[in-house]
Parts: sequence; C-alpha cells; structure tokens
Amino acid sequence: MDKISTEIIHKEIDLIQACITRMANNSFLLKGWYITLITVMLTLFFAQHCRIELIGLFIFVITAVFWGLDGFFLKTEILYRWKYSWVIKERLKDNQDNLYDLDPYNKDMWIDANSKNDCLFNFILSKTLILLYGMPMLISIVILVHRIIY
Repeated sequence: MDKISTEIIHKEIDLIQACITRMANNSFLLKGWYITLITVMLTLFFAQHCRIELIGLFIFVITAVFWGLDGFFLKTEILYRWKYSWVIKERLKDNQDNLYDLDPYNKDMWIDANSKNDCLFNFILSKTLILLYGMPMLISIVILVHRIIY
C-alpha cells in the first residue's frame, strides 16, 4: 500500500471540517429564524386579538418543526465529528479505505461504531435543544390542554 501523503490527509480533514462548519452554521441560522418567526407571529397574533388556542397551536407546530430540523443538523454535525476522528486515526495507519468519502452515515468510518448511538431522538432531546425549544413547547401544550379542559 502506498503511503498516504500529508497533503491528502489535510485536504480530506479540511473537507470534513467544512461539512462540520456548515452543519453548525445551519443550526445557528435555524435558531435565529425560529426566534424571529415566533416573535413576529406572536406580535401579529396579539395585535389581531387572535384566540389563544390558535396561538398555542402555532407555537406547537413551529417549535416541533424547528426542533426536529435542529436535531437533524446537530446529529449530522456529530456524525461528521466522528468521521473526522476516524479519518485522522486511520490515515495515520496508512488505511486508504473510503478516501474522500463525505457520507456521514457510513458507519464503517466511525471510531467504536457499535458504541455510538446515532438515533435522531437522542439529539433532539439533547441538553442544548431542550433549553431552547422545551419551554415554548411546554407553554403551547399547557395552552392547548387548558383550552380543551375549559
């Protein structure tokens, strides 16, 4: 097997790092759009004196959609981080398998792939996402349940 050049290793990890950066940026922009959309729509709903259950339903749906998307971006970012670790470890051992493969779902490229849990719900329920999306979701559920009961 030919020795992998340092230039190839650097280019490959640069490509993976660009993917990680893109996923983190997507997540950041998504949070900004979520906060903006909730703020603008709540302002409009309250200005128009809309019914409270409509507001609760809107918050619930928007929060669920953005929470799921943010979880997906977080999951993909973590998969690329695992791939980054695998590439560094394996390229130093002159392993040329999956050279320049940027598929984040290629489990052959994860370190300890069997011990990694890549279930989307683990990422959706992560500490960081629960803090941002959990409270609006809880508020919307309380509003909807309160209107159903009373």
